[in-house]
Amino acid sequence: MYQTDPPLSAKETLPTMYDLPSEDPEEKGLPDQFHLLQPQLLADTFRPRNYPSDQIFTASDMNLYYDTRHPLWYKRPDWFAVVGVSSLYQERDLRLSYVVWQEAVNPYVVVELLSPGTEKEDLGQTLRDVEKPPTKWEVYEQVLRVPYYAIFDRYQSEFKMFELTGASYIEVNLSDLRFWIPDLELGLGVWQGSYKNVNMLWLRWYDKNGDWVLTPVEEECQKTEQERQKAEQERQKAEQERQKKEKLIAQLRALGIEPDLD
Repeated sequence: MYQTDPPLSAKETLPTMYDLPSEDPEEKGLPDQFHLLQPQLLADTFRPRNYPSDQIFTASDMNLYYDTRHPLWYKRPDWFAVVGVSSLYQERDLRLSYVVWQEAVNPYVVVELLSPGTEKEDLGQTLRDVEKPPTKWEVYEQVLRVPYYAIFDRYQSEFKMFELTGASYIEVNLSDLRFWIPDLELGLGVWQGSYKNVNMLWLRWYDKNGDWVLTPVEEECQKTEQERQKAEQERQKAEQERQKKEKLIAQLRALGIEPDLD
């Protein structure tokens, strides 16, 4: 196409999410059930207090297009979150993929769940083939400059957090398998508990008080329990009032006074 003066932006000239493939025919489906459930728990509990819900986007196993020079190159993080962007594409449509040059906001945190086939690349231990796209590590660290990169190995119960410091990721020393992110007012940590009726170690977000952020299901259960407790307290109060009234009636009758019960 003819060049314009000034030149058109990448958003105007490169493919949108509607033009780019949203699936890789060579990588059908998810590797295991854990890769389905763990991202759901992360999404359920990712609630930064300083961002409205309509300015938060999370995704799992979604094509993430990142290079304007190579618009067909993409990565598929197991889970990632973007803040300060509409939860819907252009505030109107569900996303087919996340196209950085269209969105103009990079992911803020990426989580990879280790599996035997991807472990070395996830940990930045593979060298790039010059004839192929960069590795995940290179894209997150050098291209997208994602501030926080987390890795969770459920087989070894190991949680690693890398923070972008200067030009490189630096692994953070996690003394209690928790890491606080001030700008999000949230922390990410390892939780032992039951999610979707599966009791094991999970990655989960926690709040400034150190409490695990509740999932919508847990919130509903908590609300139901609070309502039950309130109803029980009201029942006990009514019973106490009834007993108090009966005691007063008995005392009056003992004095030969017939109380007016109307």
